[in-house]
Amino acid sequence: MCAKIWMNREIQIPDGHKLARFKGTPELGPKILFFSGGSALKNVSQQITAYTHNSVHIITPFDFGGSSAVLRKAFDMPAVGDIRNRLLALADKTMTGTPEIFALLGHRLPAEENQEKLRWTLRDMVRGKHGFVLSVPEPMQKIIRHYLEVFSKNMPADFDLRGASIGNLVLTGGYLENNRNPDPIIYIFSQLVKAKGTVRPVVNRNLHLGARLEDGEIVSGQHRITGKKVPRLTQQIKDFFLVQTLNSKQPVKTEIRKEIALEISRADLICYPMGSFFTSILANLLPSGVGRAIKDAGCPKIFIPNTFFDPECYELPPANQIERLLEVLLRDCNGSGQKTDFLDLILLNRDYSLYPGGIDREKIAGLGPRILEYELLTEQSDPRIDSERLCEVLLSLC
Repeated sequence: MCAKIWMNREIQIPDGHKLARFKGTPELGPKILFFSGGSALKNVSQQITAYTHNSVHIITPFDFGGSSAVLRKAFDMPAVGDIRNRLLALADKTMTGTPEIFALLGHRLPAEENQEKLRWTLRDMVRGKHGFVLSVPEPMQKIIRHYLEVFSKNMPADFDLRGASIGNLVLTGGYLENNRNPDPIIYIFSQLVKAKGTVRPVVNRNLHLGARLEDGEIVSGQHRITGKKVPRLTQQIKDFFLVQTLNSKQPVKTEIRKEIALEISRADLICYPMGSFFTSILANLLPSGVGRAIKDAGCPKIFIPNTFFDPECYELPPANQIERLLEVLLRDCNGSGQKTDFLDLILLNRDYSLYPGGIDREKIAGLGPRILEYELLTEQSDPRIDSERLCEVLLSLC
């Protein structure tokens, strides 16, 4: 297809010449920036490394589920699970030693094992006597063992190791050793797995998510909002913000660092992708400075709504999601700027029946973004978007 979709540019989708060029020299590929740390983007992140090694993934550190929740409770720290997931998704598994490192850092301790056996397993890993560790070549093995040792020395006596992710423990050890700064260990982890892309938390502060519902009730904590481990919300979220602790109800502000603002403003394409709309996408836009940096970016900005039910979006169709997204970004800019400074396009599958709440074309047009239609699903991917087809669209827009 061919359409004028941004700044009066006529763009071919899929653009075979661009795709071939990017695939031939992925180290020179475009800087596509994603605001998402969720699992919905895992396959896309893996797929896009064939075309570019310069994708940027801005991750929310506010998760409070699984292994991340246990670590956050024990060490009063930001969540690292989504950072680990995305780094492993970008890993180059073709390099010597990387598959073994990938297997170790992606390994979880058995959830059914007793604590004493799990502690012995961790000790064996630290000492280099565990099979997963022995398979990792030096000097990477020594680096991983070092951070596991740092974690072990700081681990509370009652820490629950059941289901713990080894990669999360490594990230935590590095976080603690570097005066609670995650940046050095994220870089080291990235080098260990030869990540073909950049992963950064939107902020380094230890904060949580808060939501005010229609009846005025305030719910604090990502795990209480997302509706996966607890009962789903039965009301719409009317206001969404950051809070200091799980018991807080008062919104707090935090500013992004200069390096994050630069990553955003220098992007070749900004993508608000599918995933948990509030806790994975909108959460990344809450810190001060994100909206201003997006406004400064002279590139296309695209929103990709879910083609499946999102329990966070109680009766909130895509047009209303666009409203919420723009509301947050405009607020960061004190209402200045045009809506198209923050969003140019909405990418929709040609079959609108897939979208919960339906597609209100007139309302979307009134909000500013142009609609770009494409056959996004395959028989194998249905009801989710096919990662290869989505990559074709995104890369063609660069």
